[in-house]
Amino acid sequence: MIRLFKVKEKQRELAENASGRGPVKKQTAGELRLHKDISELNLPKSCVISFPNGKDDLMNFEISIRPDDGYYVGGTFLFTFQVSPIYPHDAPKVKCKTKVYHPNIDLEGNVCLNILREDWKPVLNINTIVYGLYHLFTEPNHEDPLNHDAAAVLRDNPKIFQSNVRKAMAGGYVGQTYFTRCM
Repeated sequence: MIRLFKVKEKQRELAENASGRGPVKKQTAGELRLHKDISELNLPKSCVISFPNGKDDLMNFEISIRPDDGYYVGGTFLFTFQVSPIYPHDAPKVKCKTKVYHPNIDLEGNVCLNILREDWKPVLNINTIVYGLYHLFTEPNHEDPLNHDAAAVLRDNPKIFQSNVRKAMAGGYVGQTYFTRCM
């Protein structure tokens, strides 16, 4: 029986090569699920998805978020998504490429969002993550920080925090850290 499958496979390969098409790459379950998630995306108007490596590489893409409310209104923030072949069993790896003064995003771009860590479940999807990221900009959380300095300022003096966010987004220094313009 096993030989029969090997013979059939060999015949299929020979037929594909004879027809001029290369072998058809099989999609992993993760790629199939991601394709479904992306086709069903319902992004806010202020969010845009792009594929820097082309549409053939669905497992790596970018989302830009432009909040229309809160401290970060008017800024544009770029996030990269790297999706594992075993998605949705593993959460995507998400990094912020825009250097931002934010309590839940550190200066290296790591994001503190519970659904990307301990609260990830396979029933969640890319849409859920995008809305979670968007929510970080409309309501930053000082109780679960990656940037402890920004969290302390937000907690103790929201007016200074707002001023620091504006300085950072306009392109300038907050303390000893320089931020490039993202408005």
